[in-house]
Amino acid sequence: MRDLRSDIPAKLKGHALSAGRPHPLGATFNGEGVNFAVFSARAEKVELCLFSADGSEERARIPLNERDGDIWHVHVAGLGPGTQYGYRVHGPYKPDDGHRFNPNKLLIDPYAKQLAGRLKWHDAVMGYCVGDTRGDLSFDRRDSAPYVPKSVVADPSFDWGDDKPPRIRRSDVVIYEAHVKGLTRTHPDIAPDIAGTYRAVASEPMLEHLTKLGVTTVELLPVHAFLDDRFLINRGLRNFWGYQSIGFFAPEPRYMAKGELWEFQTMVRRLHAAGFEVVLDVVYNHTGEANELGPTLAFRGLDNASYYRLADDRRHYVNDTGTGNTLNVAHPMVLKMVMDSLRYWVEVCHVDGFRFDLATVLAREAHGFDPNGGFLDAIRQDPVLAQCRLIAEPWDIGPGGYQLGSWPHPFTEWNDRFRDGVRMFWRGDDLMTADLSKRLLGSADEFDHSGRSATASVNFITAHDGFTAEDLVSFTLKRNLANGEGDRDGKNENYSDNMGVEGPTRDPRVRAARDLRKRNLLATLFLSQGTPMLLAGDEIGNSQGGNNNAYAQDNETGWIDWSDPDMALCRFVRRLTAMRRRHPVLRQRLFLHSRPRTRDGLPDLFWRLPDGTAPTEADWKDPDWRTLCVEIRTSSETPDYAASDDVVFAVFNASAETMVKLPECPEGMVWEAILDTTTPEAGPNVLAQRTITAPAQSVLAFARAPVRKEPE
Repeated sequence: MRDLRSDIPAKLKGHALSAGRPHPLGATFNGEGVNFAVFSARAEKVELCLFSADGSEERARIPLNERDGDIWHVHVAGLGPGTQYGYRVHGPYKPDDGHRFNPNKLLIDPYAKQLAGRLKWHDAVMGYCVGDTRGDLSFDRRDSAPYVPKSVVADPSFDWGDDKPPRIRRSDVVIYEAHVKGLTRTHPDIAPDIAGTYRAVASEPMLEHLTKLGVTTVELLPVHAFLDDRFLINRGLRNFWGYQSIGFFAPEPRYMAKGELWEFQTMVRRLHAAGFEVVLDVVYNHTGEANELGPTLAFRGLDNASYYRLADDRRHYVNDTGTGNTLNVAHPMVLKMVMDSLRYWVEVCHVDGFRFDLATVLAREAHGFDPNGGFLDAIRQDPVLAQCRLIAEPWDIGPGGYQLGSWPHPFTEWNDRFRDGVRMFWRGDDLMTADLSKRLLGSADEFDHSGRSATASVNFITAHDGFTAEDLVSFTLKRNLANGEGDRDGKNENYSDNMGVEGPTRDPRVRAARDLRKRNLLATLFLSQGTPMLLAGDEIGNSQGGNNNAYAQDNETGWIDWSDPDMALCRFVRRLTAMRRRHPVLRQRLFLHSRPRTRDGLPDLFWRLPDGTAPTEADWKDPDWRTLCVEIRTSSETPDYAASDDVVFAVFNASAETMVKLPECPEGMVWEAILDTTTPEAGPNVLAQRTITAPAQSVLAFARAPVRKEPE
């Protein structure tokens, strides 16, 4: 092995250099020193820059003289965890050819497992001269190192003890979508020194809340290291949601109290011990480097033409994401980076799955969206990742970008048609009863193909992107002025209803109507086939003041307000999750199609009008029909050995008070009322009569139960 000590600057004497290895990529401590390996296909020279312990002084530059294919590498003896470093890469600066190399810019290692410091916005982080008449065709020679986060050699070792993935069955999953800081920042029972951090998510108060709530899977908004957009900083705002990734292996430092990887690992271990899965919302569709006028922080300076999808003119970027750039996952080394990142979070950090932001980008090949394309093939055959929970946001703004229902097993998908259809039904829009029938059955019209299950539909009423449940029933218009975009951002059509008064009110009539509407929406969610997802804070009536795009609100708007929680609503949600656990027919893997079952010849599903008769084709098209009744049994496709005697009859009444006839029960069985959204605190009640009154604007549910014998 060639000794490169002749290349060592004076300040690095005593640290022997050797060729090292091309794999693994990144900075790897091996007990004797650190192996550095980085990819660039078009670089002419790559330099490793080592910094002082506080990152303020560049102590040495080491050329990576060894190259295996497109991997540049070196081993530096005597270095260890905590070492701060970066890269400078030499090559052509020819934007018209897709090349933007600039060795004056310090670059973050794409495989860095830890970052130190935050990006400080300064014109020096741009590869071009800001203000130059040539724009991005100009070349900036200023050193960006003082302003760029430093990569850090991390120590991934951690005592996991007997940690095991919960392996929750797909049919049992209830997702809780939350933001690390937003969930915990203001909770009164969480210690102030950890509030807003990873450890706070798994603190005792939060574990107790999640356990009582009955959720199974905590889905965290992006925790990959990300940057605050310059335009937000100029407005006095910050990137709150985190959808501007700059490091796909490093946990975001702002959610750490000590700045160490073990904090994230501790969160996962504690959540697992309490029985919860951990799913990460990941952003592999773009990076925080934006378009040609964005900063040169990592990928752009390492090999712009490999990492990004470029337009035909090579100077500009394909923008299927709306953020200025699109990551080129069709490139084998970029695909490798994504796959290595996913495996790292599973194998080193023990997470259980991923929700892929704008996932259509990842599955788009040269000919368009392809469910058998490179990324999807790679992830499904991977022995580690194929066992994870995989959730797609099945759309982007690119050509053919809306792909709901098109994803292969084992992916599940966010179902916006469920969100919009249920909102419109309860708002009273015409002709939504037929649509509701589809959403209640797991949107079989979208998902029942290719061996997929009803759980493939991730049903939700609200998510981080949009109104909270409280705002959904309080505002007809968004209130996004605080974002500084003139209220132009965020969706204009939210299918919301203010119940007669716009915004907050103490009017008891309006408050009662809003509370009932929330209960109806949530009850519909948990009575539907599919995988339910609850937005954190909805269970306690959290509001964002009508802001339906709080991506920049790292403040009281974006943080959940725990000061005056609606505990009555929280108890109601607990009741809904418990009801779903008790009744397997509400969470079936197989679809329901009103087909006869082999075990008794009866259909697995009956649709009913309030008078008990089956609806006709004309009824399904009747704009005045707003009371949908359904009797749910075990799917006809369920093997007899797995079948259940569970039967649930549900009524969704978006009309005035209505008389409803219950189905007949077999001898020895009766209907037991298990849910009435107008009396949320009422317990189960055995019914002696077959005709009941469905209150106006209500959801009712009944379960078939054996007649209880009176004690002699």
